Order: sequence, then structure tokens, then C-alpha cells
Amino acid sequence: MIKDRAAIVGIAESRFAKRLEASESELAASVVLAALDDAGISPAEVDGLASYTMESTPEQELAKNLGMQNITWFGQVGHGGGGGPATIGQLAMAVATGQCRVGVAWRSRKRGSGKRIWADRAASAQLVTAANWSRPWGVVRPVDETALLTQRYMHEYGITRDHLANVALACRRHANRNPRATLFERTLSRADYMAARWVSKPLCLFDNCLESDGAVAAVITAADRARDCRHAPVLIHAFAQGIGPQTHSMVNYFADDPLAGTAATCAAALYARSDFQSADIDVAQFYDSFTPLVLFSLEAYGFCGRGEAGAFSDNGALEIGGRLPVNTAGGGLSEAYIHGFNLINEGVRQMRGASTAQVGDARSCLVTGGSPVPTSAIILRRDNA
Repeated sequence: MIKDRAAIVGIAESRFAKRLEASESELAASVVLAALDDAGISPAEVDGLASYTMESTPEQELAKNLGMQNITWFGQVGHGGGGGPATIGQLAMAVATGQCRVGVAWRSRKRGSGKRIWADRAASAQLVTAANWSRPWGVVRPVDETALLTQRYMHEYGITRDHLANVALACRRHANRNPRATLFERTLSRADYMAARWVSKPLCLFDNCLESDGAVAAVITAADRARDCRHAPVLIHAFAQGIGPQTHSMVNYFADDPLAGTAATCAAALYARSDFQSADIDVAQFYDSFTPLVLFSLEAYGFCGRGEAGAFSDNGALEIGGRLPVNTAGGGLSEAYIHGFNLINEGVRQMRGASTAQVGDARSCLVTGGSPVPTSAIILRRDNA
């Protein structure tokens, strides 16, 4: 078990924008250097690397460009937005078992500049997944796939657009306190939300994440080494991944319970390995490519019962001072969408006491990947040493 045996000691992110001039490789190199500097560690000490699939920067290119020496562990995690916490968790396992001593996880993307994978008709025509049975009928984009699940969720449990708005407004208000956020200076009212154009009914413009360019990185070492770094270490307390029964990526319509997703499987494994349970979590960073995913995650990770997330989110519950502040830098909805990796760095800032929307005396933070795909989650905690 990796419990508290590895820690995040350095973090960094690039500027977030719609179109950045630097390439994805350049962004990756610069942000990894910045994260190592934040930790006070030389690139020559790095011997472990982790990233997502769909990452255009190969490990060996990053290593040789930054002057890294012998890399003794490396790996990529699949499934897009489900993979963020797993890069940290798998590096923590590698460190805890002696496969490497200093690991770096990163994500570099130019989605704000480039073409969407799902928009490639030729690629869509060659699908060998369950999407073959949905895309010919107009369920083409991730938002369309999520909209169908959301419609069922609203029908079964009485969830309303006001509940989706609670998520969008909480994320935007947190972003309005974060100068790094893409939408830092753009406020959002409930009236603005309700008047927004549809993207895929029942999801409107503000239910959708940003399309962002940017890069994010984090540095992981053994916990004892971490205490010699520049910042107080943030311990990786627990880690899990999950694939539920009959899972299809994004289109889990064929499962016995399509709304359970993969997060419930991941959550059960996570809490089984953790001293912290849902009642002990002070702040959460939920994967938020779309607002309903936050509601799904509130239920899957045990903060409320099935169908109760809408009511849970009322009265500012997701904001600072509420029952469970979430996505305190703005998340994918209002800070930037870097496949969820920026949520990890915000979790670290919360544990350092350095967030722009700091939760008072926060000692534990849950960070999750996307719930409609094979997913992952970690629990971070402050070091009490």
C-alpha cells in the first residue's frame, strides 16, 4: 500500500489561453522545469515519468531536452480525463516500490488551437467501440453523450437546471478569485446561465468546459526525501482506479445502471485504502468537463445519496464556506481544461494553504478523474511531521 509513502513536492502550470504560440512539446518542457524549480530538484535527478495517452510529447524527447539522465520507470495512463489522478498514483507506487526516486507527471495540450478528435469523421467511421451504435444517430460529441445521461438523471431524480447552475456558478466564483483562470474577470449570474444557448439539450454553454491551451506538471518523491524540498510536502494518502461492470467509454448506456458510471467502483477501492472517508474530506476537485459530472461524483464518492446531489448543491454548498467547496481554482469550467490535471495542482495548493480560494485549515483533498470513462482518484493530505 502506498499510503503516505510518496508526496508531491513541486507544481507548475503555463499560462492558460485559447491559442498559445508555443508547441505542446515546448509547453511541456517549460512547465516541467518550473515544477522542478518549485521543488528545488535538478532535472538530472528525475528518473520517473508519467503522462496520459493522447500526449504528443514522448518521454524520451522530454528527457533529452531537459538533460534528464537514466529514466528507470515510465508509463502512460489511458482514457483521457479519467487518467489524471492515476499519473500521480502510479508514480507514487513506483516511488514507494523503489522503481524510481524522483518522478514527474505532466499534461500538455493545445485543444484551444487544434482539431477535436471526435470531429474527425474518418476516425469516427472506424470506431470499434459502442460509439458505433450512437454516432450514426447524431450522438457525435462528448457533450451529446453526457446530455443523454443527464436527461435520464433529471427524469429519474428531479434534478433541474438550477442544480446544474449551482455547479457552474461555484466554479466561476472561484475562478473570479484566481488570476490564473481564463475567466478570472468574467462573472456569471444565474440569469446569464439560464439565458445561455443550448449546446446539447439539457446542457447549455455554461455546462461545458473551456477549450484550452496549456500545460501542467507535478513532481513526486518519497515522503522522507520530500521534507528536504522547498515546500512542505503534500502526501499522496490513497489512490485507486475503477472500471465498472459493462463499461463503455462515455456511452455507458448498455450497463444495468448507466448512471453509476465508473466512479462508484473507483470510490469503493479508494476508501478501502484510506484513513479518510467522505465525511473527512475538507475540499474536493471533481473532474468537470460538464456540470452534471460534478453531481454524479458527489454521489459516487459518498457525499450524499443517489439522486440527492442536486439538493446537496443548493445554498452555496459547493463554494467557500459551504458544505464541500469544489474546484476552488475554477476547474475545467472556468480556469482551464487541461484534461483535469489542473485540478491536481489546485489540490496541492489547498494542502499548502496557498489557494486563491483557500478552505480554512483544510487537511484533506479528494481529486477525481472523469466519471463516464475508466477513471481514477487520489486523496491528498497535509504532512503532519
